[in-house]
Amino acid sequence: MRQILTTVLMAVGLASGVCADLAEAQSLAPTEITKIAEDAYIFAYPMLYGYQTLYTQTQDTTFPGYIGGFGQYRHYARAATPADLDIVTPNNDTTYSWAWLDLRREPIVFETPDIDEGRYNVFQWVDLYTHIFASPGSRLSGTKGGTYMFAGPDWIGEPPEGIDEVFHSETDFVGTLTRTSLNGATDIPKVREIQRGYRFTPLSVYLAEKPPAPAPEINFPVWHEDLAKSPAFIGYMNFLLGHAKPNSADADALKRFAALGIGPGKPFDAVKLNKETAAAIQAGIDAALKKLNDRAATNKDNIGLFGSREYLKGDYEARALGAMMGIYGQNEQDAVYFSYQADKDGEPLDGTKTYELAFKEAPPVSQFWSLTMYNLPQRLLVDNGVNRYSIGDRTDGLVKNTNGGVTITLSKTDPGKGKNWLPTPDGPFFMVMRMYGPGEGIVKGTWPRPEPEIVN
Repeated sequence: MRQILTTVLMAVGLASGVCADLAEAQSLAPTEITKIAEDAYIFAYPMLYGYQTLYTQTQDTTFPGYIGGFGQYRHYARAATPADLDIVTPNNDTTYSWAWLDLRREPIVFETPDIDEGRYNVFQWVDLYTHIFASPGSRLSGTKGGTYMFAGPDWIGEPPEGIDEVFHSETDFVGTLTRTSLNGATDIPKVREIQRGYRFTPLSVYLAEKPPAPAPEINFPVWHEDLAKSPAFIGYMNFLLGHAKPNSADADALKRFAALGIGPGKPFDAVKLNKETAAAIQAGIDAALKKLNDRAATNKDNIGLFGSREYLKGDYEARALGAMMGIYGQNEQDAVYFSYQADKDGEPLDGTKTYELAFKEAPPVSQFWSLTMYNLPQRLLVDNGVNRYSIGDRTDGLVKNTNGGVTITLSKTDPGKGKNWLPTPDGPFFMVMRMYGPGEGIVKGTWPRPEPEIVN
């Protein structure tokens, strides 16, 4: 078995003939190893699943969501469907555009076009930690386009004239999940026109200057989810830390994690762990996943889960929970999400039953709102005969109450005319209500959150 693991680790680039000193880890008590591993895995969890997206989109040419490498967008000029598997809990309200930048060689200039009045868009940029470090878009810029520059942790210099804002990343690689609202099928040509206006240009090309020397070639470790849930996660973590500027806010945590061989760029070979140490680390991983799953089962919104390093204030568990519930979710300034896994009585939502979700007054938003259905445990959109994956204030034929409120029927079969129907899967399901441009009542919790109720 250990020989098989060695072969797999070598194949994916996580094994090395030279390994970080594991003597300290193997001298610790198993209970201490487990606790350190639990905390380290929570720290690493969003990095791991962020790397899954980076690797499959920029390195795995066989992956359906491959975007072509760094420095280019892949646009989806349509709303998400059950065929989209790139991320869990995708929204069905906006089009997605994916891109990753390699900032090691030089900064990248990013240009965006003007957009039409009332169009929602946001260019959400994340680093390897999944911190949101930049969010230009309609909330901050209105309909006006912009010219921005993204600089990596080692860049020192002054931006050229014409740059509206410089965004500094503490990691070498950054990514964007750009959202552009889509107002029905007839809006697709306009969305495509807008997306074509999103442009990347290396700084040297932008300035018509000689480019700097190329950055060194990288052997990106092959993504394998089973390894990411084993002690081999440390190899992925070390690789990612090696492409991040050390931050003093993480110093104490990383000093503690070093006992397990964790450190920026350190080689790590899980096969070299003795059985007791490997088992103790695995116990820590399992404990971390249980903690996150337990919190995900009861967590009701995205407030406090997504944002900048400064906003999250070292809350590694919140950052990990956000990644588990829906990686690359938005901060509450752009959108608030209400998540539903249980009815008003605390019972898990089940597609064999019929529910109603009723709110007495419309959500106070400056943009729009929607309710999206997902299966469990996959958290992907639910295939159904009417191709309806979400319902909201932009849904054709939405029936409103006299006071502007809405009642939504959640069921496997069509409840009939005059009902706002959102189809459910056969078994357990999960829902997210998204409110774009949330008002103060939503953010502060004074707007009454509706809860699903079973109906006959």
